[in-house]
Amino acid sequence: MHVLVIGASGMVGRKLVERLSKAPDVLGTPIRRLTLADAVAPVAPQALTGIAGTLTIDLAASGTAEKLVAERPDIIFHLAAIVSGEAEAEFEKGYAVNLDGSRQLLEAVRMEAMREPYCPRLVFASSLAVFGAPFPERIDDDFLAAPLTSYGTQKAITELLLADYTRKGILDGVGLRLPTICIRPGVPNRAASGFFSNILREPLSGREAVLPVEEGVRHWFAGPRAAVGFFLHAARMETARIGPRRSLTMPGLSATVADQIAALRRIAGDAAVKLIRRERDPLIEQIVSGWPQNFDARRAHELGFRAEADFDEIIRTHIEDELGGRLP
Repeated sequence: MHVLVIGASGMVGRKLVERLSKAPDVLGTPIRRLTLADAVAPVAPQALTGIAGTLTIDLAASGTAEKLVAERPDIIFHLAAIVSGEAEAEFEKGYAVNLDGSRQLLEAVRMEAMREPYCPRLVFASSLAVFGAPFPERIDDDFLAAPLTSYGTQKAITELLLADYTRKGILDGVGLRLPTICIRPGVPNRAASGFFSNILREPLSGREAVLPVEEGVRHWFAGPRAAVGFFLHAARMETARIGPRRSLTMPGLSATVADQIAALRRIAGDAAVKLIRRERDPLIEQIVSGWPQNFDARRAHELGFRAEADFDEIIRTHIEDELGGRLP
């Protein structure tokens, strides 16, 4: 099996590659070749020496997509994107990377299939941003995809393309509408949702964090470990069960900022909570107010996707995976 990971330097991409390095048969067939591609030079785990190659690429650049599929990977994980806040602030860049790059990838697969039969499994990282207000109390699988941001629009269009190319037999696509991934390791990025991770990750390491919204803000979450599980399950599942609607809302946890802080207090104590500084940001508040808060991810559950049960589990997993199993 040849596996291609586009966006391999991103947080989920790195963790996905790490999981593949620890369990190379996790997809059901041994990996004989692994290609890691990203705009930032990917780093292949030492355990994959001999089968992993890296490429520093711009997916939106002419010829890049064709180069990526020329070796006919069996599974393509497409995680490459610029984040929501950046896509909203930089209109042209958002469409070039998040939409044009994705379209060029699908077209490259089609051109390769025209030369000789070829139909890879393509797992696409979509987003809950494909939905727009007004929302019901709990969004089910039949709710309209009508985004209110450029990022959500770019993801929604790619979902439609993924379904159409799958319908035509060009590829076998699965779109994963990811919850906000929390707790993200590393440093803050330009994602409007970044504070959800910041207010837990930084205090857990003894650093101050800024909370730009009210504690009553509710959102839909899953941890990084669950996110990796989503991609692995989508890569190895029997996709005939999905039907023509190829994009799925992933399971998650509906919680408020207050719920997050309460879980932080239970696990790390009042000293950690005191490191959260309230500083309202009207722009972030406006963006977040247009996001969905709760889902009934029944289709995904029935297809075998799973997420965490509560924020205590998310925090404990972060401590185990990122902090060596203990608080500093």
